[in-house]
Amino acid sequence: MGIQITPSILNADFADLGREVARIGSADWVHVDVMDNHFVPNLTFGPTMVEALARSTDLPLDVHLMIDDPDRHAPAYVEAGAGSVTFHVEAAAAPVRLAREIRSAGARASMALRPATPVDPYADLLPELDMLLVMTVEPGFGGQRFLDLCLPKIRRARDLIGRSGGQTWLQVDGGVSLETIERCAEAGADVFVAGSAVYTADDPDAMVASLRAAAEAAAG
Repeated sequence: MGIQITPSILNADFADLGREVARIGSADWVHVDVMDNHFVPNLTFGPTMVEALARSTDLPLDVHLMIDDPDRHAPAYVEAGAGSVTFHVEAAAAPVRLAREIRSAGARASMALRPATPVDPYADLLPELDMLLVMTVEPGFGGQRFLDLCLPKIRRARDLIGRSGGQTWLQVDGGVSLETIERCAEAGADVFVAGSAVYTADDPDAMVASLRAAAEAAAG
């Protein structure tokens, strides 16, 4: 699979998301942060916005649900056009059932862990997942500082993925930049969400390329 870069549009210009996504043409995915102002203290997109965004780009959408009751709401995002849907294990009532439902609807199923949530209790769930997301900031807002204390969890997650068969992608999200991506890649991550690092750059697509090169060098 190799290294994948998934810019978050949380730091893009919401008034013209079609144009903003066009500025990251070499990205592997577009990361869409869905927040409900309950699970996290912020409010962003819903299924209608995801559907509109899916019509405006050929890039696949990686939808991160930071919401209560994802068991009920996640399927709507698959129907809206998401290629991957991530739910938080802290909010899911039945994560295995939910992952299977997302997969059966035609999207990749991913599970996220907040910084304080350990990965070991969920080792047996890994074969049910296409991707595991280790949050490296507290979810809710872009532009936060990367938490180095999450690096051991990334390493542990990579080890557990290897033991489970190695098919699950390992994503990191939060404070990913040219200053931090190498540490994440060395720890075993292979999918990287970067928001402010990409959309504050003069050339967002050039930053995507730089992030990819840095991660590939560290992983290699």
